Amino acid sequence: MRIVPFLISAAVTTGLVYVLNTSWKIGGKDAPPFGTFLSPQHGFWQNAEPVNEQYAADLKFPQLKGKVDVYFDERLVPHIFAEQENDAYFVQGYLHARFRLWQMELQTFAAGGRASEIVGEKALEHDREFRRLGMVYAAEIALQESEKDPVIKAQGDAYTAGVNAYIETLTESSLPLEYKLIGYKPEKWSNLKTALFLKYMSYDLAARDDDFELTNVKSYFSADDFAKLFPSLQDSLDPIIPKGTPFEKQKVFPVAPAGTDSLYLNNKELAVSEASKPDRDNGSNNWAVSGNRTKSGAPILCNDPHLGLNLPSLWYEVQISTPEFNAYGVSFPGAPGVIIGFNDSCAFGFTNGGRDVRDYYEIKFKDDSRQEYLFNGQWIKSRFRVDTIKIKGKADFIDSVAYVQLGQDWCPVMFDKSYSGGRSTNNKYYAVRWKAHDASNELRIFNMLNHAKNYADYQAAVTNLHTPGQNCVFACKSGDIAIRTQGEWPAKWKGQGDFVMPGTDTTYLWQGMIPQDEVPYQYNPERGFVSSANQKPVDDSTYHYYLGRDYPVYRGIAINRRLNSMTNITPQDMMALQTDNLDMSAVMMKPLIIANMKVHELNAAEKKYFELFKSWDARNEVGSTGPTVFEKFWKSFESVVFDDEYANAPGVSMRPFVSTLVEGVIKDSAYKFLDDISTPQTETLADDITAAFKKSVPQLQQLEAEGKLEWEKNKATRINHLAKLAPLSRMNLPVGGGAQCINATKVDHGPSWRMVISLTAKTEAYGVYPGGQSGNPGSKYYDSFVDQWAAGKYYSLWMMTKEEVNDKRVQGKMTFSK
Repeated sequence: MRIVPFLISAAVTTGLVYVLNTSWKIGGKDAPPFGTFLSPQHGFWQNAEPVNEQYAADLKFPQLKGKVDVYFDERLVPHIFAEQENDAYFVQGYLHARFRLWQMELQTFAAGGRASEIVGEKALEHDREFRRLGMVYAAEIALQESEKDPVIKAQGDAYTAGVNAYIETLTESSLPLEYKLIGYKPEKWSNLKTALFLKYMSYDLAARDDDFELTNVKSYFSADDFAKLFPSLQDSLDPIIPKGTPFEKQKVFPVAPAGTDSLYLNNKELAVSEASKPDRDNGSNNWAVSGNRTKSGAPILCNDPHLGLNLPSLWYEVQISTPEFNAYGVSFPGAPGVIIGFNDSCAFGFTNGGRDVRDYYEIKFKDDSRQEYLFNGQWIKSRFRVDTIKIKGKADFIDSVAYVQLGQDWCPVMFDKSYSGGRSTNNKYYAVRWKAHDASNELRIFNMLNHAKNYADYQAAVTNLHTPGQNCVFACKSGDIAIRTQGEWPAKWKGQGDFVMPGTDTTYLWQGMIPQDEVPYQYNPERGFVSSANQKPVDDSTYHYYLGRDYPVYRGIAINRRLNSMTNITPQDMMALQTDNLDMSAVMMKPLIIANMKVHELNAAEKKYFELFKSWDARNEVGSTGPTVFEKFWKSFESVVFDDEYANAPGVSMRPFVSTLVEGVIKDSAYKFLDDISTPQTETLADDITAAFKKSVPQLQQLEAEGKLEWEKNKATRINHLAKLAPLSRMNLPVGGGAQCINATKVDHGPSWRMVISLTAKTEAYGVYPGGQSGNPGSKYYDSFVDQWAAGKYYSLWMMTKEEVNDKRVQGKMTFSK
């Protein structure tokens, strides 16, 4: 009879083995296999780091040519001292993987349209969109181009080898936590993955377009109304290159095709929208002031890129010291070198150029096979890229994308009858021409900036930047300051690329690029500073080329006003300016709102909030209630003014820019759209302001009842874990600022790295980012910078020397050799 208990025991054991090694759904979400996840030897317990972890090791790798010493300071910033430059990149790759491997791989899976392999079918639309946009196609072209450059190829090879050297050390127990949670393992790194990561940055910074949304609006409103809703130039613009600056003589003359009025500007189109878009406010601030404005007499450079706020952070702080250069700053886990930072001679930083380098063309195929398309009166053979998308727990998805040649450029037909992109109709084909598809060598610019010693080196470096185009700021110990609105920009005729264009002949294609000597720049300007905040780089009346219509204006105004008024500037003054919470749009609108409010029509509750608004100083500070009142009022005001005109517009129509309404009512109290066209009477500015305020008060009362009237509680800034896991995120941070402030901190987007560099004889440097050096949630360094960042404080950045190896700031040492 012993067979019975044996069988029962065997059945129970088999059941337990199955249960513990199977992923289950709990509350509708995937849970990891509990057997491995809870294992004391291999599970998540192993990711808890001792508080006094030393990060000491003596490591041997045959790929190295010389010795590399890495000193970790008290913030876990590595100071890499390498005898050979490429060995430094090997070690940088090793450290990126050691501290950020899951993040690195996740980003490249997302960029390459492979997220479904990890999270299943819910990512399929994302994967199809990214592959159809040509992300992998672009990365392959970029890799091919960069590997023609022996310096960059060697740099990339060394970095990749370092990442893989770390991956090869991993065991079940040392896997990063997220691999255990989601239930997969890392694969080998490659130079293509680095190229994919850089294309992901191009997507984030140079893929923002509104072609379909604007096409829909154009099809609905009259030309006159469209021009009022989407002006190509804001009256309040304070451009990056000051008005009146002369430019080089025009060399490229883009010509609008005949018939644009009927074929283009009056084209009637229906809705298309992408599954997701980069944040509209992806941007930054940067400026450099010359020594004649600073207390020390040395230039100061400042930069704060505004991007998604995540844990682990986009950035990883590092010092790289080799016989050829010595640089400090933040790097991208996934790419070699220092991206924003300084070296022994100069400092460099970036803001997003924001120009439209992604346009759509309607393609006419001969039939649904997409084998031939009409171009210049002939049927031309298409090419195809067939992608196999692996899906966790499901059969593979096969996606076939046609490529058509428009001029010299092969472009993916992103939207077709198998992929609607949210279209209400699904009977047309749209190809995308994106500058990021062109051959480029993005790593070259960072390599050269890390080595740069003077203005000539900076100028030679930044001209390698094609896409994403950036406003590249520079300052040097020699006293030079400069900024270039650098990139490879299409030379467009007015309106080109704002809307979907015909793709049946060459007439609507880009006709050339803006020559590099016509790229706007400033070098040691008389006003003593250069600056950018993603505003339009130039005044349309003096520059030769069309640069689009959607640029933010208010941060640029605020920065230039402050810099114009400042003298004897110190690094502390610059930190205060970087974290300034004045809302410039509120400064402009507040007097108008107060003057036009029909106070006699407000009830007691409404008057209470109006008094809060009146007493507000237009600063979005922690503890202030005025910003909350203004935010709710402004959303209501936009709704009251525009909803009647948009009532029957296509579903994915572009709404007016923030500055459109501000400038519209400031310069014209009888602004056309103030009247509600659905009522018999004619509404005035006072009517709309009062109605909007009344409409916002119930929301304010609700927020007050919930204890969320103070700005920071209403905004509730958070740093999300990349997988949106709340326990691994930092929620409800007490942070001021806002989209129209220099401190452009929103809910989960804002200054991702703040840096102030004073180029005195011994460089004085400060910086902070909202994260921590380790990507491991079980490490004390996971989010160790977040509170400092939230408080608007900075760390001193230590450019360590070899003579300081016994400094008390050194907490650990790793040695790498053959």
